[in-house]
Order: sequence, then structure tokens, then C-alpha cells
Amino acid sequence: MYVREAKNREEVWLLDRIEQLDLDDPAFRSRDYVVAVDETTGDKAGFGRIRIHPGEPEVCELTSIGVLPEWREQGVGAHVIERLLDHASDQGFATVYSLTSEVAYLTQFGFEPIERSELPPQLRDRLEERRKQDEDIIGLIIEVGDFTMPAHLREAFKLAGRHDPEEEDDVSEDEVSELRDEFGIDPEETTYKYDTGR
Repeated sequence: MYVREAKNREEVWLLDRIEQLDLDDPAFRSRDYVVAVDETTGDKAGFGRIRIHPGEPEVCELTSIGVLPEWREQGVGAHVIERLLDHASDQGFATVYSLTSEVAYLTQFGFEPIERSELPPQLRDRLEERRKQDEDIIGLIIEVGDFTMPAHLREAFKLAGRHDPEEEDDVSEDEVSELRDEFGIDPEETTYKYDTGR
């Protein structure tokens, strides 16, 4: 699994997923997005974008983060956020904002709630608009350098999309016994080539 910049040809896929997940993106531009992709199958698992609001100063907002249901709980969203913050930093932003009701999700990475009055002017009106759809939406802020990736999400992402070993068929004791007999293995006396004795 890896996260890369979205390609122009993925515009339709992104628009369909934004609608499917009921996300807000009034100023859609595919080039602002990153996409998480399974390197084995090429399946797209999640996406997100940074939105630059013009003004003095310009403001960077993390928005439209979505993970497809079958890819959740595997660190996909966390790595999309990490990549977006890297992009924000590359564009000269030390501070990034987000307007969301998923407060607990973002605070695990270092985002902190911020009062509406402390938001940049560009985001105050946007917050009020967003609250018409979801009154639980609040403003969050992070200094890019304060982002932290929980270890369990980094590990989950490394394994994302791989076949769950627990789903594999168990080998019965009879089958194991047959294989031992076939290869002449005596489990009482056999030592193994790579046994370190520990």
C-alpha cells in the first residue's frame, strides 16, 4: 500500500467516491488530491486533499478525506493525512486546519480543537456553511511538525490488503502426520537445520 498524487484520469473515480461517502468538496480539483493504492492489485483504498484558501495570508485546509469501507481500520486514512501534511509543508505552510466532526480521529495525530473566533477569516464562513449539514463540525489546527503517526496505524498500513492468515484453511493434525510419514520425519528425534537452540 502506498499514497501518491491523484492522476487526471482518476477524476471520475474521485467524484463518485466523494458522492458515495457524502463528503464536502465545493471546489473540486483532482490535482489537489492524493490517493492510497494497493501496489499488488492497483485497487484504490482512500483519498484526501488540501485546499488552499486565498487571502492574506493564504490558509491551508485538510479536507475531503475518505477511506472506502472495505479498507477501514488499516491505517489508510492516517497515511493519506501524513502525505497531505507533507504536501502542505512543501508549499510553505507550517500550520494546517481542518473542519470536521471526526475530532477524535484527527486528535490522535496531533490536531487540536480551535474556537471559531480563532479560525482564519476564510474558514469562519466555511465552518458555518458546513454546520448546516452537521452541527458537530468544529475547527482543528495542527503545526505540520507536530504530526505523529500512531505505531499501530503504521503497522496496519504495512499489512493493508494482505490476505488474513486466520482466513486460511487450517492443516489438520492427520495431514501433518501424513506429511511426516511421507518425508520420514520422526518428530521425537528430528533436529532442524536452522534451530538455534534457543
